[in-house]
Amino acid sequence: MIEKNVENFIGCDASYEEASMVLFGAPFDSTTSYRPGARFGSSAMRHESFGLETYSPYLDKELTEYQVFDSGDLELCFGDTKLALADIEARADEIIKDGKFPLMVGGEHLVTMPAVKAALKKWPDLHIIHFDAHADLRDDYLGANLSHACVIRRCYDLMNECNEKNGETVWADGRIHQFCIRSGEKAEFEFAAKHTDMHRFDFDGLEELVKKLKKENVPVYFTIDLDCLDSSVFPGTGTPEAGGISFVQLIHGIYTAAKTNVVSADVNELAPMLDASGASTALACKVLRELMLAVL
Repeated sequence: MIEKNVENFIGCDASYEEASMVLFGAPFDSTTSYRPGARFGSSAMRHESFGLETYSPYLDKELTEYQVFDSGDLELCFGDTKLALADIEARADEIIKDGKFPLMVGGEHLVTMPAVKAALKKWPDLHIIHFDAHADLRDDYLGANLSHACVIRRCYDLMNECNEKNGETVWADGRIHQFCIRSGEKAEFEFAAKHTDMHRFDFDGLEELVKKLKKENVPVYFTIDLDCLDSSVFPGTGTPEAGGISFVQLIHGIYTAAKTNVVSADVNELAPMLDASGASTALACKVLRELMLAVL
């Protein structure tokens, strides 16, 4: 049994038994390549959410009218990346097996990999919609293949390992859909040209993709790295990247992606102490609220 957390994200007050969605934090940033601090993102968002209303005027939806359970942050091992990832996978596994929607808050972006691994056990034909400034397609970063710079490459590998559906081979090529990408090594963009569906700089092509995925009714994992936002809008992140999207563009991108059959999702890469004004944390809270209401 997953126990109730002491402090919940605003409006997420349901019991585990009655909840259709389960929120959990993955406070891990041990592979951060530039500025650490994302391990504090989930707890900061939970605490600061009480400066936010539960009602969304954008969607005309009220969060308290839905059943969301906040299980709090996992207690993760910072000395062993594999142990930390195994704990995240186990939590996502439990939520999925209980027929509920897992919504994870990072943490650095590597935390997405074990959550995708858990989803693939139930949905081997899973697609991924990925919002990010960075391609995250390196095969390794400074010799480490478990890094936030490699997370989407590792997800691609997992999808190829889990490629059987009804006795037929289901390859990962074309099942990872990347948007807002504006940074990466040349080799990453070359890999994307062969193996992923990459859309650079903004959401051009998202509506067409969503129509296709809706028609096929495929399961979708939706991952949002908040550094897809322009660094002038969202400076509180470990690897800020100029040239990004606005908050309004992001939430409309979320609303569009949420029209697909989203079965699991995450928001990651807030490092709250890197923006002393608190504005980045407030923005992240609002993104999380809008994501919850969009997929509920």
